[in-house]
Amino acid sequence: MAIRLPIERNAGGAGGPPFSTRARLGYHGLRIALLVFLAVVTYLLFPNAPAVDSPIFEVGSVATENVIAPFAFVVPKSPTALAEERNELAQSVKPILEYRQAALDSAQGQLRAFMDTLTHTVDRGAAAHAAAAAQRTALIAAAGLEGVTLTAAEADYLASSARRRAMLDAVRRAYARWLSVGIASGNTVDDLRGDVIVRREGQERSVMVDSLLSFASLLSRSRAFEPDANSSVASALYLKLLSAFFRPTVTLDQAATEQRRQELRNSVNVNQYMVRAGEKIVGAHEVVGQPEFQKMRALHDAMQARTRGQRALGRIAGSIAYNALVLAIFGIAIVLFRPQLYSAFRSLALFASLFLLVLGVAAVAATWQPVHPELVPVALAAIICSVLFDSRISMIAAMILAVLVGGQSVYRGTNALFINLVGGAAAALSVRVILRREQSYQYVITIGVAYLFAALAIGLTLGWGSAEIATSAGLGIGNAVVSVVFAMFLVPLAERFTGITTHLTLIEYSDLNRPLLRRLSLEAPGTYAHTIAMANLVEAAATAIGANGLLARVGTYYHDIGKLTKPQYFVENQAGGRNPHDKLKPGTSASIIRNHVREGMDLAAEYHVPTAIAAFIPEHHGTAPIAYFLEKAREHDGGSLPNLADFAYPGPIPQSSETAVCMLADGVEAAVRVLAEPTPARIRDVIEHMVRQRMDQGQLRDAPLTLRQIEIIKEQFARVLSGMYHSRIDYPAAAGGISSEFASA
Repeated sequence: MAIRLPIERNAGGAGGPPFSTRARLGYHGLRIALLVFLAVVTYLLFPNAPAVDSPIFEVGSVATENVIAPFAFVVPKSPTALAEERNELAQSVKPILEYRQAALDSAQGQLRAFMDTLTHTVDRGAAAHAAAAAQRTALIAAAGLEGVTLTAAEADYLASSARRRAMLDAVRRAYARWLSVGIASGNTVDDLRGDVIVRREGQERSVMVDSLLSFASLLSRSRAFEPDANSSVASALYLKLLSAFFRPTVTLDQAATEQRRQELRNSVNVNQYMVRAGEKIVGAHEVVGQPEFQKMRALHDAMQARTRGQRALGRIAGSIAYNALVLAIFGIAIVLFRPQLYSAFRSLALFASLFLLVLGVAAVAATWQPVHPELVPVALAAIICSVLFDSRISMIAAMILAVLVGGQSVYRGTNALFINLVGGAAAALSVRVILRREQSYQYVITIGVAYLFAALAIGLTLGWGSAEIATSAGLGIGNAVVSVVFAMFLVPLAERFTGITTHLTLIEYSDLNRPLLRRLSLEAPGTYAHTIAMANLVEAAATAIGANGLLARVGTYYHDIGKLTKPQYFVENQAGGRNPHDKLKPGTSASIIRNHVREGMDLAAEYHVPTAIAAFIPEHHGTAPIAYFLEKAREHDGGSLPNLADFAYPGPIPQSSETAVCMLADGVEAAVRVLAEPTPARIRDVIEHMVRQRMDQGQLRDAPLTLRQIEIIKEQFARVLSGMYHSRIDYPAAAGGISSEFASA
């Protein structure tokens, strides 16, 4: 609720546009520039044209209109879906194994070279008539050079030419029989599963990986060719030679396998759908499925791409114009219903800041898929507007924000308009005057329940599941919590920026233990007592006429703080003895009295007293004359008329109902104290006299008070003052009581 607005002063008077044409253009031009700036920033946050795009309805929602493809376009697959499909197809490729004849030839060649080396060694030893031991040593050394380690028994076995030929023939036959079929290494077979492709001489065949022969299979099957099965030395030597010269003839061709996988990846179609011109994407009143949603999204992107180039400037201008027209509705509403807000540029700047805050969060929330309009903090702006201004202007602001956000392309087809309108309206209507901290819980509950009912209404209409409804409601309730918390954090900053004082601030400054009021009670106790008595009087009268009673009370607390500078020069603080003014000239005394207004404003600035409260300091006296010292000056100057400006308060006269009531109460309360017998009738006469005097002086001409309200004020003054100055019965002195004849012992 608004307490006080800082009205800008100009040549045309307070709170209105200036008279001169140039000044008017500057006055209104600044406000129009603010609107255009806000429209441009909105476009930058949502660069897609809000009004000309094709609609996008959420999955599960009911389309409100037919969506027909105006031209042919394709619906591309999402990068994630395309990658998954490509990987899935690539995984279906069978590993390619290549038969290598060269491996068999290499094994046979090395085996033949080994035997030739042994034969040459044996022949050379025989020619030299070497002993058996020397021949054995020579064979072991020769075999070592070929990579085979022989034992002494094996060397003796191979020393025989017949045995050597038989062993060579057996190994060669085993290689020719089984390596020619294809033997894979253990590492290759162990890592494969299922079917594989074996390439041989340009032909491919698919086989089970378990059917491939391994080295173990070679050793097992080669037992049939063993040359001397009865000799353990021959058996061990046979297996040793099979192992020494074995080369796998079937190996994994990694490059060929990966090439085939890549060919399959490239064969995947990158488009999900092909939409022809004139094809119906979704019909009115039809439920939107995932395919329809993808087609609408692709149509939206295609239309955006088509509007670039030559039509880009027109699209940008149209988007900004759309935003500006929606915002202009809010501006017109302010001009019609709250002209004082239109005059206060800082208030307009606050509205713009709140709008930008909401739009910025909405733009960030729009980047998350799926779009959740429950995350848009319209309620935050509504709460701040309600606290600072009133529920009506807050409701209008919430409606404009809901329309502005819901009209952007990314939120079109969603439930953004309905959800944000419900949440913003709940915030605007529930948040009014904040007097207690626990009210924040009430606001969270109210706004959260509004989001809950909105989620239920939409969910039941569109046939959502319980999980979708719970998600929407949960996000809305979270929005309510965050909005209330951040609003309470931002309200003090908004108050200081706009100069508006809320009830929370008034409650803070009503604490009588605040430094300035504490000083008043200690350094000027008479003024403090007068202030407290006046506060009750002013609050009662202000409340009775519909003014802000809390502001009236708190403002009255601070209306005389200027007397702290020279408290002894004010009669209520003079305990007895001589009056300091007796030694001063009337002009000097009047200067001291009138300066307490300026000194009060200095103290208010030093202690950061809000503007609405500080206004009571100069306005409660207005421009009234300092009558007592004015008469003394006339007597001192022999009846000549002194300079009246030196014997009048500086003003201004009261500008609000609350300061006007304070002015009347100040004069009435002081005058009633003069009465020896303040009977109700005499109190009413004093009230009537003082009010009439202020009216005759023109002190109330700027105050928004009617004659009926003035009569109510007088009635309240009489009621409160009669209670304050009522008579009491005498108590018997014999019983320790006080009577009217009481005298101290």
